[in-house]
Amino acid sequence: MNDGTRPLENSIRTDFHDAMSYGRYLDLDRILGAQHPQSRPEHHDELLFIIQHQTSELWLKLILHELRESRRLLDVDDLGKALKGLARVKTALRTLIEQWSVLSTLTPREYAEFRGSLGSSSGFQSFQYRAVEFILGNKNARLLDVFTSEPDAHAMLAELLAEPTLYDAFLRALDRAGYAIPADILERDVATPWVFRQDLVPDFTQIYESPETPWVLYQACEDLVDVEDSVQMWRFRHLRTVQRTIGFKTGTGGSSGVSFLQRALDLTFFPELYAVRTEIGR
Repeated sequence: MNDGTRPLENSIRTDFHDAMSYGRYLDLDRILGAQHPQSRPEHHDELLFIIQHQTSELWLKLILHELRESRRLLDVDDLGKALKGLARVKTALRTLIEQWSVLSTLTPREYAEFRGSLGSSSGFQSFQYRAVEFILGNKNARLLDVFTSEPDAHAMLAELLAEPTLYDAFLRALDRAGYAIPADILERDVATPWVFRQDLVPDFTQIYESPETPWVLYQACEDLVDVEDSVQMWRFRHLRTVQRTIGFKTGTGGSSGVSFLQRALDLTFFPELYAVRTEIGR
């Protein structure tokens, strides 16, 4: 007689006392036990707020992991594998962008009821987000001061501050491929933020216009633009989510809030790859 229960296949393992299980492999006890709402009494919607930011940090960890590997692969001229990593970065960024839709279900009144429990904590203090910005080129040594109370985070950011960016690695790969990258760019102080260089635009114009350009170089330029567009979309969705939730209040970490996030939209990682659009076809 069929009682409606789906039978287990005989080969499916059910005893994990002495074997690796799904939960142990993923360390789910720690992950699922890492949400600690601070509101008292505990506010129903604080769990959403915590999970939103914890999952964002996991995706940022993967993005940083892939950006570092793509930079290494560019250093050894393995552009194909480097672009595979950037494709994964772009997909992860799309997931991060869409996550704002979940947080946007939090109404201003709901957030106001537990916002005070955050104290001085703020997304501005995300060392992994800052690490992603550093490796993409938006470096600022003063930001290390935010992480003096977190030695590991401070050490990671100090290391990335002193290392070449993904763009530095790409420009060096172009130089080895025969493009006329100015020597002072190849020898620049990589701890400083990238600033626009008009003298790079002819190189990119050649890459985009010449039928002799290896496809992988053209694709690399477009993938870098895709990455920047995705980061900018993430910044914009962040700004709009904050604006619809708290309006123009000051941020919990002391920033001016929406106006501070608005200024971030002016930051760019690969300005020459946008400037070249004006030159193509002239």
